[in-house]
Amino acid sequence: MELIAKILIAIVALEHLYILWMEMFAWETKGKEVFKAALPAEMFKPTKGLAANQGLYNGFLAAGLIWSFLIEDPKWQTNVALFFLGCVAIAGIYGAISATKKIFFVQALPAILAIIAVVLSNFSHLMQR
Repeated sequence: MELIAKILIAIVALEHLYILWMEMFAWETKGKEVFKAALPAEMFKPTKGLAANQGLYNGFLAAGLIWSFLIEDPKWQTNVALFFLGCVAIAGIYGAISATKKIFFVQALPAILAIIAVVLSNFSHLMQR
């Protein structure tokens, strides 16, 4: 279960690095494709700065998840991973409510699955002791 948890955390981190790239550097091209249902085409140019700011925050989420891989203490590694996965899940739920429901499935659901895997992994470690 621990390997599955780590793979899911890595997937969420990579996804947020992609979101960073899209919102900071490709907002008027790829961003327009991805968010066409949530924003009229003429709004992408004037919102480029706002999107870049959002992208930076997504980069912080990815950095936190990557950081969790570098922490040697298992308890802190778990706590940091759960904190950043929780942030991603909440952001994804809010995005689904405020922008498009698709965000729940793309952003929140992978984070929720990773949270479940981390919790189950830690539970199985406790049961082995």
